Amino acid sequence: MPRQLTLDLRTPPALSRQDFLPAPANAEALAMLDRPQDWPQGRLLLVGPEGAGKSHLAAFWAAEHGAQRVRASALRPETADALVAPGGALVVEDAHRAGGAAGAEVALFHLWNLCAAQGALLLITARTPPRDWGLALPDLASRMAATALVRLEPPDEALLAAVLVKLFADRQLVPGPGVVESLARHMDRDLGLARRVVAEIDRTALAEGRGVTRPLALAALARIAGEAG
Repeated sequence: MPRQLTLDLRTPPALSRQDFLPAPANAEALAMLDRPQDWPQGRLLLVGPEGAGKSHLAAFWAAEHGAQRVRASALRPETADALVAPGGALVVEDAHRAGGAAGAEVALFHLWNLCAAQGALLLITARTPPRDWGLALPDLASRMAATALVRLEPPDEALLAAVLVKLFADRQLVPGPGVVESLARHMDRDLGLARRVVAEIDRTALAEGRGVTRPLALAALARIAGEAG
């Protein structure tokens, strides 16, 4: 059967609070986000691996607090002031990418001080703790190291299965019988891997004009795992 041209026409992922999947792996992080009044100096660092849910948490927290969202790699000193309003809130995402980028480091340090001066909340997300970011600015490194930190833990099998269901739904895919259960049983408990596997399943099913069956899904998992290995 000839392979079809694939076009990415899926809808954006659902990122409201109602679409978030509470579980033991994210319970502490969710509780901390719901108590910003308890954040030391109004700042919190949310750390978790790729696909763990940081962006989803940041998205609905920002919506609820009227916060701007900006990626750390896009920070510039000359535009930082416009990101913070008195008594407002700001989300800086993927802060691990600020390390080694002089402009981003200077801007993040400025935002740290500006949020304090403006009485604004500052939520920072990253894949790793600040010691691993390769920060060159000593004052920023010391402030990040002192920031209250909450982690998203690895998912259990139930959360992994629930995330797979959501990822399929985000792509308007209907997996066949046993697909989700088989994937959850055979793959590592890694939500970033789950995202990549579902994307590969989507691409393959569309290209081959097939439904999402268990053999197709497991073959996609094997390809993605092979690439990672």
